[in-house]
Amino acid sequence: DKVLSECDYTIDQTYHIKAVSQAMMEVFCAFTSIDIYGRIKVISSTQIPFHARRIVARGLNIPKSKVRVVKPRIGGGFGAKQTAVVEIYPAFVTYKTGKPAKIVFTREECFIHGSPRHEMQVHVRLGADKNGRIRGIDLSTLSNTGAFGEHGPTTVDLSGTKSLSLYNMEAFRFKTEVVYTNVVSAGAYRGYGATQGIFAVESAVNELAHELNMDPVKIREMNMVKEGDVLTNYFGEVTKSCNLDKCVAKVKEMIGWDEKYPYVKTGPHTVRSVGMAMAMQGSGIGGVDVGSVQLKLNDDGFYTLMIGCSDMGTGCDTILAQMAADGLGCDMDNIIVRGVDTDQSPYDSGSYASSTTYVTGGAVVKACESTRKRICEEAAAIMGLKSGEVDFDGETISENDNPEHSMTLSDLITSLEAGNGRIIEVTESHTSPVSPPPFMVGAAEVEVDLVTGESRVVEYDACVDCGTPVNPNLARVQAEGGILQGIGMAMSENITYSDKGKLYENSFLQYKIPSRMDIGHINVEFESSFEDAGPFGAKSIGEVVINTPLPAVTDALSHAAGKRFYELPITPEQIAMARAESN
Repeated sequence: DKVLSECDYTIDQTYHIKAVSQAMMEVFCAFTSIDIYGRIKVISSTQIPFHARRIVARGLNIPKSKVRVVKPRIGGGFGAKQTAVVEIYPAFVTYKTGKPAKIVFTREECFIHGSPRHEMQVHVRLGADKNGRIRGIDLSTLSNTGAFGEHGPTTVDLSGTKSLSLYNMEAFRFKTEVVYTNVVSAGAYRGYGATQGIFAVESAVNELAHELNMDPVKIREMNMVKEGDVLTNYFGEVTKSCNLDKCVAKVKEMIGWDEKYPYVKTGPHTVRSVGMAMAMQGSGIGGVDVGSVQLKLNDDGFYTLMIGCSDMGTGCDTILAQMAADGLGCDMDNIIVRGVDTDQSPYDSGSYASSTTYVTGGAVVKACESTRKRICEEAAAIMGLKSGEVDFDGETISENDNPEHSMTLSDLITSLEAGNGRIIEVTESHTSPVSPPPFMVGAAEVEVDLVTGESRVVEYDACVDCGTPVNPNLARVQAEGGILQGIGMAMSENITYSDKGKLYENSFLQYKIPSRMDIGHINVEFESSFEDAGPFGAKSIGEVVINTPLPAVTDALSHAAGKRFYELPITPEQIAMARAESN
């Protein structure tokens, strides 16, 4: 309060972010049966196989040992399948009747019985001096968790931890309140509360730039967190890998900011305007998330990699196989990746919180190191040497001082299988005490018809610091998808209820997600840092990419309309009315 009272400029605004649906292409579904051992087998489209096993066992009041969950290939989740929405129902039928059962939601059921993003109202008081130096932020978030407390206290926390930490300042306050209401129970959605908080804080920073008549890029350059800084509200962590400043410079160049800011007239009643925003997220939940893998050496020298995390289209099966191939010095064709089966896979917390590359990837690195060590130990014993006297190049184990004294990997496994040693199979787990944040900057160019209010994103340019990308192509696809979802939240996706709590938008005819026809060009670049705590220098990318479009698009539309917008989505009607009022 003291710091804010001393500020030359104060932005005091309330921002409203409505609930939105994850709208994954594959609906909620699960299939159950009794296996030959009398146990309940659940095949489920889920991000959390081990939690699904726990929830089903608790719901039926039976031991977890009586439940087996298998995760096949699944068609998207975005957090919706982090909640066990459907598994208990067919499991109950199978438990009572002994017969197979299945449940497959319709799209309408996905909308009315799913777990959408939490609606949040975020009050921001931001104070700065006359030069644009941000001195303090007071953030207060009110979250609507719906009829149940699913993810209620955790999502609201991220609205402050991932937004306030983008800036260096003298003082901050963050307080939250979560309320029950008689609407659809909210759950996890990509960005997990950070999306709402970043929309509010970044919009306030853009408004500050407008009030000071300063370039929003300059405001951010003055105030952004840099490598080596203590993050303001992020568990006391110091950022050890941060190219946020380079991301800002890159995006400014990509979109041609200086030529386009704040807007350019393109016709008698059309303009093109631009807006910018920054974002950060995390890499798993520090000190909580656990990733585990099992690595087994098979005949002919190929490997089986058993993982406990769920690939839901994110590409983690591919990325983890790449890591294993690099760590073992072999081709990816030599790595067989097995999806999750709770009877066979090592325990993994699940695929959420942007954790698979960073957390489970750390387990893969450990497993490769242990496997190489075991290979050298077993081969050395057969060769009459000590383990430190041999080296393994991925195909051959040879004596350090006499390379001709060697044996192939396939010869080794043949000897081991013939009873001359121990079969090589290792299981490793990994957890991290820290959650190094990835950073992102995005800029939107929006074309607006000032008469009708019709608007369209013609270009979105983004630059991401996700550490060292393990697979740049998959990382780019992740970014493009997240940006598209964020644009949908900003411009078209909306959930409304009747007075009695009935959901109106319950199909894709009413709930408007953007298609390829609605968006112009999305361009994504990387400013790679190296995160010492991550596998191969990697951080996460899954969630941070959804966070910048909301404030960036909003700022662009505000320039075009001549009025600030504080509620999403921003519809053509709102833009047209804003123009009519200003005229």
